[in-house]
Amino acid sequence: MTDPSPRRILVHSGFHKTGTSSLQGFLDMHSEPLAPYFYGFGRFKAPAIDETAKTYAQKRFPWRLAVFRRAVRNYLSGAPVDRNIVISMESLSGLMPGHGLFGGARAGPYSATAIPMAKVLVQELRRAFGAEIDIVFLFTTRQHDDWLRSVHGHLLRSIRLTDDFEAFRTRFANLPTLEDQAAQIAAAIAPVRVETAALEAYTLCRIGPARAVLDLMDVPKEVRTKLAPAPRANVGQPFDLRSTFLKLNREVSDKAALKARKDALLRAYAKEVAHV
Repeated sequence: MTDPSPRRILVHSGFHKTGTSSLQGFLDMHSEPLAPYFYGFGRFKAPAIDETAKTYAQKRFPWRLAVFRRAVRNYLSGAPVDRNIVISMESLSGLMPGHGLFGGARAGPYSATAIPMAKVLVQELRRAFGAEIDIVFLFTTRQHDDWLRSVHGHLLRSIRLTDDFEAFRTRFANLPTLEDQAAQIAAAIAPVRVETAALEAYTLCRIGPARAVLDLMDVPKEVRTKLAPAPRANVGQPFDLRSTFLKLNREVSDKAALKARKDALLRAYAKEVAHV
């Protein structure tokens, strides 16, 4: 009799700004040809998991973690029990450093929320599919300074960040590298297997960091060669646009007006890029 539990469950839970949006776009675009190898889901298929993870990361109360657990349990109760599974969702690591926390502080290292959520995920996955399932966590990473610059650019457009890059880098001078943060998480959830994939290692790879997922899920080479690369997603803006966002953050006090100005600039930039 065949064991109905999935052979492997891969949890790609971050980190932000490491090619995750493009990776997720690739998995979504090719969900049909990849279906024989795994069932995949992320924030669009499991919005309750995504939202409760974000809320817990911002408001770190034990009852918020319990709400996250309930969302995970509810979703897994309807997930297929006879297939491998890939979960890809950055919110499972917490908030991007620099985002605001409840009470006015700023988010720092991922470990404060990534570790409790990872432990919940392991417990709920085993509860749903059996204690013997093979759970693997994957963290995509990026060279530290390049990653900080990308985070800074993202925050300039998404919140009222008034630090220039040098001030931002100084503010987070003691932030561990993503590799070090992944190691901290790995130590906390051992003996669960944790893998990392550096974005720079996939620069010349046709499908980018999605290859790390396909490697871990044993997708054959003959299948991969037929899969087109996904368009790059959530790409950072050029220096001059970032400088404009910084200027607006410092000068426009009305929140709605600031958002409207930024949205207009982003639409104009997207239109310009589309015509290049």
